[in-house]
Amino acid sequence: MTTIILRPHKEESLLRFHPWVFSGAIQKIVLDSDYPYSGPQEGETVKVEDAGGNIIGIGHYQTGAIAVRMLQFGADELAADFWEQRVTAAYSLRRQAGLIRSNNNIWRLIHGEGDFLPGLVVDVYGGTAVMQAHSAGMHRNRNLIAKALIAAVPEIKRVYYKSEDTLPQKVREDGCSSGWLAGEGEGGCIALENGLKFRIDWEAGQKTGFFIDQRENRALLEHYSQGRDVLNMFCYTGGFSVYALRGGAKTVHSVDVSAKAVALVRENVALNFTLDAPHEAFACDAFEYMSGIKDKYDLIILDPPAFAKHRDAIKNALRGYQRINARAIEQIRSGGLLFTFSCSQAIDKEMFRLAVFSAAAQTARKVRILHQLHQPMDHPINIYHPEGEYLKGLVLQVE
Repeated sequence: MTTIILRPHKEESLLRFHPWVFSGAIQKIVLDSDYPYSGPQEGETVKVEDAGGNIIGIGHYQTGAIAVRMLQFGADELAADFWEQRVTAAYSLRRQAGLIRSNNNIWRLIHGEGDFLPGLVVDVYGGTAVMQAHSAGMHRNRNLIAKALIAAVPEIKRVYYKSEDTLPQKVREDGCSSGWLAGEGEGGCIALENGLKFRIDWEAGQKTGFFIDQRENRALLEHYSQGRDVLNMFCYTGGFSVYALRGGAKTVHSVDVSAKAVALVRENVALNFTLDAPHEAFACDAFEYMSGIKDKYDLIILDPPAFAKHRDAIKNALRGYQRINARAIEQIRSGGLLFTFSCSQAIDKEMFRLAVFSAAAQTARKVRILHQLHQPMDHPINIYHPEGEYLKGLVLQVE
């Protein structure tokens, strides 16, 4: 096995169990003499040692800023049933939390670092697991992982692989087409979240087909929807819209720039309600739509795509969050509620809150925070990896 030897004192974060080794921390790479080649292969399992030769653990090697993603600390090899052990532990957590039940068969099984499997995401829709690899190592082990999913989780009958947009460029160039790894089925299904039906399209949809991370926040919105005029911006599949309708909203308007998303939200509304449901959907730009909605709505949801996917974009992203929140706060009816979110990992809670504070101050309206929101339990945060806390949200009341 190839050995990664760190520079002096660069092991300190790993001794605190942070799961990443950055390329700048590496002093040298000692290749396995039994397998001579020019350097570590993308996704190869490697051993990590400090400058004194002490074993820190093992992980997956990859070219880039994050050179190694740690799979295990304190050992120099993985157990034969490593993948099944980790899947079983993740499954047990979801079962203990009561997440897997007859009226809810949409859930995340593996959440990367939060389930001690950095670079891997697995979402479950009915009997299908949709796997996404975000690292070369997980891509390289995809078939072993699929076998572990089938063996450890009774609900999973099929495994679909979808990583064409999530893997590093070098891996994509070598080939990483989507398709079935275990079993076979259609390109989507109708699945249940808290008793509501949603069309899931894992082949053509964003991410794995649905944004599971807003489940608990959608349920909270349902609680507040009775008798309100609701605007769901950046609606995508219309999750918030469907919950608002079940909550007794007076009217619900869904807006997304994508005509395909608007068609999907209409389908999801039709799956759950009669044709006379008080819902309309519009395909148009969010900022344009919000330019003239004064006093039209008393509940607005702002759940935009990530404005900052990397740190270089933080400044522009914060301006974007401030601009759109100011527009909503300025125009919402007195006594209205604003559910506002950021899913940008590069934007931390304090940055987001400051952007929303600046937006509120710009309008000079009285604004109170009722709830501070975050990702649900099936998107756990590894306590040694605070970067995993990516979803931030606030529920504001505006006088």
